[in-house]
Amino acid sequence: MLDVVDREDRVTGQAPRGEVYARGLIHRCVFVLARDAEDRIFVHRRTASKLVFPSHYDMFVGGVLGAGESYARAALREAEEELGVQGLAQPEPLLKFLYEGPGGAWWSYVHEVRCDLPVSPQVSEVDWHTFLTREELDRRIADGRWPWVPDGLEAYRRLRAHRGSRQ
Repeated sequence: MLDVVDREDRVTGQAPRGEVYARGLIHRCVFVLARDAEDRIFVHRRTASKLVFPSHYDMFVGGVLGAGESYARAALREAEEELGVQGLAQPEPLLKFLYEGPGGAWWSYVHEVRCDLPVSPQVSEVDWHTFLTREELDRRIADGRWPWVPDGLEAYRRLRAHRGSRQ
């Protein structure tokens, strides 16, 4: 079950995940930018079985919030699950926006976490992964060869703008 929210991120009800997507209801998601000890960014390709944006690349781990779940709790849960680690620090909240685009609409709360642990990504979520420098990631985005998840790409662009030239 997911919380259904309005354009101000106020809970208006609850519905099963499949119904939320089928009806295009606004819900909540977290995005977590994971950096390793060398300050590189975790990048992965989603599995072909994913409901939303299968086989697309993403620079965030994350996902939808369960009914009643806080953004902070979901950020830590999703980061540990998708990276396949335990004991991460609480991801730092950075910015929040209403994503409206391919796939639907959802409140998106962007976080960041340092992951110095060896990752073992969830095979049901991640087909392939690596860590890239910001410059390498920006080149991959610009060259257009990899299909990126549109919500992650929007979150990354907003994060870059939020931080200016530093990231």
